[in-house]
Amino acid sequence: MTLPASFILLQIMIVAPFATGWALRRRFTRPEEFTRKLILYNLMTVEPVLVLWSTWGLSLSADLAVLPLAGLLLAATGWLLGVPLGAALGLSGKRRTAFHISSSLANHGFTMGGFVCFMLLGEKGLGLSFIFTAYFMPFIFLVVFPYAGGALRGGAGFARVARGFVRNPRNMPLYAILVSISLHALGVSRPDVRFPLGALIAVSMSVYYFTLGMSFHPGELRGTVRENACMALLKFAVVPALAALVLGTLPLDPAIAAVVRIQAFMPAAVYSVITAVLYDLDAPFASGIFVVNTLIFMAVVLPVIFVLRSVLIPA
Repeated sequence: MTLPASFILLQIMIVAPFATGWALRRRFTRPEEFTRKLILYNLMTVEPVLVLWSTWGLSLSADLAVLPLAGLLLAATGWLLGVPLGAALGLSGKRRTAFHISSSLANHGFTMGGFVCFMLLGEKGLGLSFIFTAYFMPFIFLVVFPYAGGALRGGAGFARVARGFVRNPRNMPLYAILVSISLHALGVSRPDVRFPLGALIAVSMSVYYFTLGMSFHPGELRGTVRENACMALLKFAVVPALAALVLGTLPLDPAIAAVVRIQAFMPAAVYSVITAVLYDLDAPFASGIFVVNTLIFMAVVLPVIFVLRSVLIPA
């Protein structure tokens, strides 16, 4: 499949489920409950299989370990900046929590960051982007979900948080990572068999964007101009600038540095909406931020990245 065809297919996989979810929302008496169950089933079935297969076949060398660390630092930077920004905007309660999570999480995966790396750096960029996102699932299940559930914000004891975390069925993808690590440690190689990776990715993406469409309220955008403007400034100016400053001081391989620079520009992640749905936060608000942030990225930021690709990816 050619690169333009792949890009068009990717957009169809995003737009079609989103539009379908939005169109069908009115047919459900309790759409939020339906989307919560759908996401939970995906986390317990399709997602663990994807995580286990992809991480089982991954091998990391010492010099590549900087990539997931960089991803974690970008997420932490967004969070640390999002907390005072949310306070300045006067946000409170569930909306404040949703804003903090949206500030932290960025679309680093194949649905955005990984695909841009592929377009600009080829197969090597795609491979490096997968290594970069290795931080994501542990960060989601060890930090974001407990925070969304109130455990970290409420000052709960470590033992209580740990017990709730272990018993939580949403953590199945994280358990898949632990199984993968165990298989690596035991020297068990991934079998060389045909695996429907593409089909499962399509299923998982469709579920997430369908639930995103069901959670999206266009009317919510009218009262969130300041929040969306601040989020765009954070995602597309402040975080990339800080990343560029730090990268300028480090002697990294050019390809690794390029992946980090590209990923630093990524918009809010769909997992910010998924988290809001799962934990009954302000899902329409989180969905609106995701949609606006993604539209700004596609219309403004992505063209700039292509124009400045010689700066982002030095020869």
